[in-house]
Amino acid sequence: MVRGTDPEATGVAVVELARAGRFAEIEKLFAPPLRALIDAEAVRAAWMTGIGAVSAVGQPVSESAGTGLVQVTVPVEGEHGALAVVMAIDDVGRLHGLQLAPAVTESWTPPPYAVLETFDEHDVTIGSGPLAVSGTVSLPWGDGPWPGVVLLSGGGPFDRDATTGPNKPLKDLAWGLASRGVAVVRFDKVTHTHAALVADMPDFRMTDEYVPHAVAAVRALRHQPTVDPARVFVLGHSMGGKVAPRVATAEPSVAGLVILAGDTQPMHHAAIRVIRYLASLNPGPAGDAAVETITRQAAVVDSPDLSPATPVAALPFGLTGAYWLDLRGYDPVSTAAALDRPMLILQGGRDYQVTVEDDLARWRTGLAHRPDVSIRVHDADNHLFFPGTGPSTPADYQAAHHVDPAVIADIADWLTPDGKPCP
Repeated sequence: MVRGTDPEATGVAVVELARAGRFAEIEKLFAPPLRALIDAEAVRAAWMTGIGAVSAVGQPVSESAGTGLVQVTVPVEGEHGALAVVMAIDDVGRLHGLQLAPAVTESWTPPPYAVLETFDEHDVTIGSGPLAVSGTVSLPWGDGPWPGVVLLSGGGPFDRDATTGPNKPLKDLAWGLASRGVAVVRFDKVTHTHAALVADMPDFRMTDEYVPHAVAAVRALRHQPTVDPARVFVLGHSMGGKVAPRVATAEPSVAGLVILAGDTQPMHHAAIRVIRYLASLNPGPAGDAAVETITRQAAVVDSPDLSPATPVAALPFGLTGAYWLDLRGYDPVSTAAALDRPMLILQGGRDYQVTVEDDLARWRTGLAHRPDVSIRVHDADNHLFFPGTGPSTPADYQAAHHVDPAVIADIADWLTPDGKPCP
């Protein structure tokens, strides 16, 4: 078993184990949350399909992935092309994440709609105590008072930019909106900064993942001297959009919501749909096994016997019973409908994760009586609001893109120059 305090050495050792076909030894390195998601045979199937026989192993690159974890990326040349093996490794050599990703050959560059001469940035601390995180405030030049927006990223341990491959969609949003006279705060998620600490909290829920830091960020932005404290909004993407109504319920000062690809279909049901779609892109035993596993795990979430004591291995995505009980009991649409604040809901037409048919339809139905809710679909955009053509696939996220400028304009125009939301 590989053990040690050098995460790069551990990462290379994992690749060499895979190269030698010793996948059972890799599985022994899995931390419990990862073990709940995949096993040795799933790794073998993905490796043989994605890489095959290895011809070269490149130099590892590491960066912080939050307290106690290091992300190690090892480039690999195989019979099926070049890929990167991306691992999240703790200080005793356990794997908390393992995925094959396209080799990243591009880096993020500012979007053309970002006018760097019109705003400044500074770092802030969001929250307090052992779960405090770091964030960035983007402030337009001038006295204001400016409307403000707190950005919430989707599900997963994202940094403040929601970095995905060479892309930084939340940084696109922050810089685009700041260029249009909107103050913005974005922050590293607690699951990014304190991954190991959170993993040891059996009662950790979606509410804990988002609400305390979102509320703290709203309050921090309201105290910026050039921000109008009566005009601070919350903008959530994906799961961040799902939880945004709960944030506004917890913090009455929130002036309104912007929801980008906010999911409303129960997440465990959506997971079956998404994994079936991904399996259809690459038919074979690995995909069939993934569908069978997620279907079985989703049934446990639906069971009346679900409890905080339900084994994590029986549940989707390595999330606890407490987390799934919180999700199962939360209806974002009815929560939003009970709010007396305006909302802008945007959806990508090419999104296969959160869809017009399965998710946006619920927003439309549940908020149809609200004249202060605007809903718009950007037909060419995928889940990250990157425009394109044809069916969307995970590969879309690994090529360099920027958030659709029309999305930036929609949000900025909805806020309007005087900061008042426009129904």
